[in-house]
Amino acid sequence: MFSSPFRSKISFSADEAVVDPVEFTIEKARSAHTFWIRQICEVTLASAIARGTGISGRSQEMLETKMKKGEAVIAFASDGRWAGFSFISAWENGKYVSNSGLIVAPEFRHTGLAKRIKRKIFELSREKYPDARIFSLTSGLAVMKMNHELGFSPVTFSELTTDDLFWENCKTCVNCPILVSKERKNCLCTAMLYNPKGTGTTS
Repeated sequence: MFSSPFRSKISFSADEAVVDPVEFTIEKARSAHTFWIRQICEVTLASAIARGTGISGRSQEMLETKMKKGEAVIAFASDGRWAGFSFISAWENGKYVSNSGLIVAPEFRHTGLAKRIKRKIFELSREKYPDARIFSLTSGLAVMKMNHELGFSPVTFSELTTDDLFWENCKTCVNCPILVSKERKNCLCTAMLYNPKGTGTTS
């Protein structure tokens, strides 16, 4: 069902908010891609600051582990420049999988690349954890729309993983005090869930 390759080339015409056609390669990350981790972290942090939104902690060491385990996807422009990234994490022995860290380099935004990375990371989640409930926490409307197109539904935080380690990652987010004050029941992020059983809930 999920036999499509993770390497794909996509071209965009000039009327899609870019002056010249842009070609991207999107593939499953591997050890050779750890060279780009510092840039990924810097762009992610800068983007969060510019939007004034929170971001959970993601150390360079953690991203390196994700790449080496094949639990991330990375995109490049045809000239070799890094263009985008996202990763997955499994919780409760694979019962849940989170899709996180979606970021596109500033010069490649508004090309449709984010949506294609989102689809690739979703496909990777389904391939590695076919029975898992896949979830995403986001404060961005664009990501919510992408999730909806993939079959995600809005849910309460109670329908997400109870793994304390996942929620520990929220401590580096500027909105963590809100999460704590709400006893982890809600925050400024919207929770969305894909259930392979098609019910949209964890029941």
